[in-house]
Amino acid sequence: NISTVSEFVFVGLSDAPEIRLLLFVLFLLIYLAAMAGNITLLVAISTDSHLHSPMYFFLGNLSLLDLLCPTITVPRMLGALLLEHKKISFSGCLLQHFSLITVVGTEIFLLAVMAYDRYVAVCQPLRYPSIMSTKLCAQLALGTWATGLLNSLLHTSLVFTLSFCGPNKIQQYYCDIPPMLALSCLSNHSRELVILVVAGVLGSSACVVTVVSYIYILLEILARKSPGIWHKAFSTCGSHLTAVCLFFGTTICTYVRPSFTYSPHRDRVVSMLYGMLTPLLNPIIYSLRNKEVKCALKRVISQV
Repeated sequence: NISTVSEFVFVGLSDAPEIRLLLFVLFLLIYLAAMAGNITLLVAISTDSHLHSPMYFFLGNLSLLDLLCPTITVPRMLGALLLEHKKISFSGCLLQHFSLITVVGTEIFLLAVMAYDRYVAVCQPLRYPSIMSTKLCAQLALGTWATGLLNSLLHTSLVFTLSFCGPNKIQQYYCDIPPMLALSCLSNHSRELVILVVAGVLGSSACVVTVVSYIYILLEILARKSPGIWHKAFSTCGSHLTAVCLFFGTTICTYVRPSFTYSPHRDRVVSMLYGMLTPLLNPIIYSLRNKEVKCALKRVISQV
């Protein structure tokens, strides 16, 4: 009498009808602002020759990821809020899960690469052009995307080969690892252990590289003892580390923990931080405060 689940139903945020319209407007504005910021940044980087450097090449990749991440989840969430279209097919859920884990994993590795790039620029400025060559930058970017893709293939194959024969309500507004594990009707301890180990090793390694790189950058800046160096150090490294810690903290909190600690309400809030807020803040924190980017945007606007 066991039947296989062929579709899932999102519970997500649409279980609060009294504030559904307010949530729709709020998340639509956040989504549009994130899209506008990242598209503007991509246009400036691709069209202005002054921004054709390794730093902005990686920033362009980051902006592309920040375009994809909310686009994978937010439109369907908005549809559920406004039209109450909550159902998704099994194949659609699989595709959404695979795409999201690919983007999130790639961004984790890309942030580590960006931190290394800034470390070389600050701590070894004379060797920077030779170290961060065009070939190496392309290899690093390709490597981050390939690693994110392989990581997603592993996680998606582990999750979607489970048996789903009971409740089909996903306590989230998109298909993610924790709520999918919670729906499995068979024991999944071994697969959960593999997911924890892989996510823990890859996530913590990228996090260590990122944090250590910024620590070396901060120490190098402070060792120069130039006028106003404290303000410069904390205005640059501080803002970057804030964004990095926000993204790493929320993603690690979501994926590197056992399933018995899963809390639907808490996970919805945490997922919004890295799925919606981080793509909105990254263009501001990483680039729009930069004088070179501001000048490039002015040139692009004047040309238009």
